[in-house]
Amino acid sequence: MLETFMAEHLPNIERELAQCLPPDDAYPEKLHQAMRYSTLGGGKRLRGLLAVAAAQLAAKERFPAVRSAAYRLAAAVEMLHTYSLIHDDLPCMDDDDFRRGKPSNHKVFGEAVAVLAGDALLTESFALLGQLPDLGVPVEVVVAIMREMAAAGGSRGLIGGQVVDLESEGKQISAETLEYIHTHKTGALFRAVLRCGALLGRASQAELAAVTRYADGFGLCFQIVDDILDVVGDESKLGKKVGSDALQGKVTYVTLYGLEGARSLAVKAMEEAKAALAGLEGTYILECLAEYIVHRDH
Repeated sequence: MLETFMAEHLPNIERELAQCLPPDDAYPEKLHQAMRYSTLGGGKRLRGLLAVAAAQLAAKERFPAVRSAAYRLAAAVEMLHTYSLIHDDLPCMDDDDFRRGKPSNHKVFGEAVAVLAGDALLTESFALLGQLPDLGVPVEVVVAIMREMAAAGGSRGLIGGQVVDLESEGKQISAETLEYIHTHKTGALFRAVLRCGALLGRASQAELAAVTRYADGFGLCFQIVDDILDVVGDESKLGKKVGSDALQGKVTYVTLYGLEGARSLAVKAMEEAKAALAGLEGTYILECLAEYIVHRDH
């Protein structure tokens, strides 16, 4: 059933992204080529799929009426996520030369254009959210979605987590600091996209609370598995080098708890995510996505 869900929605998310991005021959060409290079360069589209799945869960039989808006939301989410990856790979950040199986944006277009391409994608993501009323989404829902996305991407979310991550390199940090880094740098966006999808589908308060708890478990599981794959992953499947955390002196769930301890924590987080949905209808896809990430190899 998860395969069917992905087969139905992935092509539509890809199509939405390709149509919403500026064409690569539009002036200034290099900027638009850089934006498209990273955004359309593969990736699991996990965050976009989560937004669609949450909208589907909340809307139920009304989902066909919000389908187009769900794809627009998914495109906005993926653009914001791609901006964060472009900046994360920069020499002044995590200094990674490869992403999604090909050279990082700054290795192809230079650091200055990479920074600006990331900036443009972040801006464009909010422009897409601003188009949601044109697709029938009430303005008050759009405002709520924009608030969620802005909070997730700002100093109290993704960027704040990145700063603490950079400051922690080469230091022994506590489990509490590690949790702060990952709930903000990684988890905040997962929480936002799931809540935004639920808001788009006009979720009840009970549904929104359950999806939020699911998001917290999901985000933790995802990050722990990321840490595990950085130790034992296959570079050809990951599309980037393994061992970068150790080279940068980063404390991870593996360094704190060991490989088996980290695996146990990932499974526990996955089970907590699934348990958060108990009592709701139409949760099968979200449950499958939680199981998918705990067993993923890329």
